[in-house]
Amino acid sequence: MTRIDDWMARAARQLARRTSRRSLLAGLGGALLGGAAIPLLPVSRAFGREPQPGEPDPETPEGQANACEYWRYCSIDGFLSSCCGGTHNSCPPGTSMAPVTWIGTCRNPADGKEYVISYNDCCGKGPCGKCFCRRNEGDKPVYYTPKSNDIDWCMGTDSVVYNSTVAVVVGVAVEKG
Repeated sequence: MTRIDDWMARAARQLARRTSRRSLLAGLGGALLGGAAIPLLPVSRAFGREPQPGEPDPETPEGQANACEYWRYCSIDGFLSSCCGGTHNSCPPGTSMAPVTWIGTCRNPADGKEYVISYNDCCGKGPCGKCFCRRNEGDKPVYYTPKSNDIDWCMGTDSVVYNSTVAVVVGVAVEKG
């Protein structure tokens, strides 16, 4: 026998003296199941990914769509959909956009115009927990509901569970004179 054979035989005998067949099988089963679960761990697949055709570039002259300072978020209160798998105007997969909304008027620094922004909650999954923003520019007390951002707007959807918020441009704000 070679040295490796002797060493393996000794190691196998010592293992047999210290453990039972059941504990050995339990350990091997645990290692196999644990190894099989590794691909299920969360992995950021977006790192280094190029934007797809038709997908908005997250870095624009107006700012980054996943930063609270982005111009569209002047009246937002919640988690940014763009940090949760969606974009600034589309909900993450597995959620649906609430049909009821609150609105705000924000100035786009690129063109200096005021835009009406509809803030829609994305509903159906638990809270995203990423990129929480609370900007209350133009927020009114709760008694003026359409201008308040402190209400769970997931009413009218299949699930009232809040996930994140999008900021959809409705149009250019015009001043009536």
